[in-house]
Amino acid sequence: MKITAIETQVCHARMRNWIFIKIVTDQPGLWGWGEATLEWHTRAVVGAVEDISQLLIGEDPRRIEYLWQMMYRQHFWHGNGIVRGTAISGIDIALWDILGKIHGVPCHELWGGRVRDYIRLYCHLGGGKMEDFYETRPDDAARFGELAQRAVEDGFTAFKSMAVPETMPLEGLKPIRYAEACVKAMRDAVGEDIDIMVDCHARPSPLMGLQFAKALEPYGLYFFEEPCWPETMEDIARIQRAVKTPIASGERLVGVSAFREMLEKRAVSVIQPDITHCGGLSEVRRIAALAEAYRVAVAPHNPQGPVSTAASIELGFATPSYAICESVHNDVPWREEVVSEGFTVEKKGRIVKPNHRPGLGIEINEDAVKKHPFQQEVLQRTFYKDGSVGDW
Repeated sequence: MKITAIETQVCHARMRNWIFIKIVTDQPGLWGWGEATLEWHTRAVVGAVEDISQLLIGEDPRRIEYLWQMMYRQHFWHGNGIVRGTAISGIDIALWDILGKIHGVPCHELWGGRVRDYIRLYCHLGGGKMEDFYETRPDDAARFGELAQRAVEDGFTAFKSMAVPETMPLEGLKPIRYAEACVKAMRDAVGEDIDIMVDCHARPSPLMGLQFAKALEPYGLYFFEEPCWPETMEDIARIQRAVKTPIASGERLVGVSAFREMLEKRAVSVIQPDITHCGGLSEVRRIAALAEAYRVAVAPHNPQGPVSTAASIELGFATPSYAICESVHNDVPWREEVVSEGFTVEKKGRIVKPNHRPGLGIEINEDAVKKHPFQQEVLQRTFYKDGSVGDW
């Protein structure tokens, strides 16, 4: 059995271009789907997949760890950068899809079988609609409350918001009060039985991130995400030690070594590896095993396309420390036209029941993908009020 081709198929989905990877074998009807979506770097990732594929053509797709080591260690540059790491991740996901199909079982059965009966989904405010999630003004607390109520009406018991404004390295009380007002509006709208997450997008400085974390602590957040840059791991740890709120981070980290530092420093209570960036299903399973040793929860970053979601769900069914699955459902109105999914979602509670199809349990509609060819992603830039460059 040999790999005969590794194809990339790009599908424009407004905020991002989904990069689907199809690995074709010499066995009729046997192929696997992966995803390597990386916003604003689409052409770079497609090129990286083409560069790496020369290592794999003609190889046996069943030797997943061997092929992962080749992709990571060959060509001199290790695969711990975001572009090469993303390309490796997409290929690795597709290889696991193939292996599940060969054995006729879902991927989670390859990893020891189910450890749970269902997985809970959480959504973004607006269901992934860019304008609602990223562009709701931080001084419009009422709008945050309305969107929170809508998420509950859609069946979700947990949701994430961007209630922390873009903030200069040092500011006064105004942005803190904005964030407090937004979170209070959401909590008042949905009550205490619904879990609320706040994502800072690593916008604040460590000092401002600490102030936001302390100000929002009374509202009982499920977790507080990326309070400052992941490059300052000691500062994330300092914030976690200062508050009871679980701190989450990790979506920008690639490889198990980066997560080792985060866990050794006790920087977070929740790690958020992105399966399409961190090294694929092979590497995220090593990361999750390390987190288990520290009794830290795993909640993968997953705002991308449907293959990424299927991979996250398969991981969750076989991973004890997995807590909750991030999902988007309203980013584009035609999302369901692109994919056929093996898992089922109960609207009440947004509960996912296991996939019973082999591999990831999904199939991509290639004709539907062709209807949405590559377009440059929506430009996002941030400048502070004095004209200096900020973090989006």
